[in-house]
Amino acid sequence: MDIQLKRGMLDVCVLAAIKSEDSYGYKIIKDLKPCVELSESTLYTILKRLEGAEMLTVRTAEHDGRLRKYYHITSKGLARINEFKREWSEVMNIYQFVCKEGKEND
Repeated sequence: MDIQLKRGMLDVCVLAAIKSEDSYGYKIIKDLKPCVELSESTLYTILKRLEGAEMLTVRTAEHDGRLRKYYHITSKGLARINEFKREWSEVMNIYQFVCKEGKEND
């Protein structure tokens, strides 16, 4: 898969994972597992990029005597999810065109 396309999809997947509630790294990986496998290093790179783009914010809180980073989606992050949804129909049209089987492709 094209790296830029995959990168954009992973970004949106991570945003969607924290859309309904704040979350932390391990839980995000666990929540995404049915859809996509992510390593911790890949996830934290994505989280850093999304934070830099102001699509999420980070807060630190103590949990079981340890500090844990919680990620919260911002209005820019929600807007990115909505933009992705609008773009998806175009991606599906391209996919269907490429996969179309007909007499001219035989």
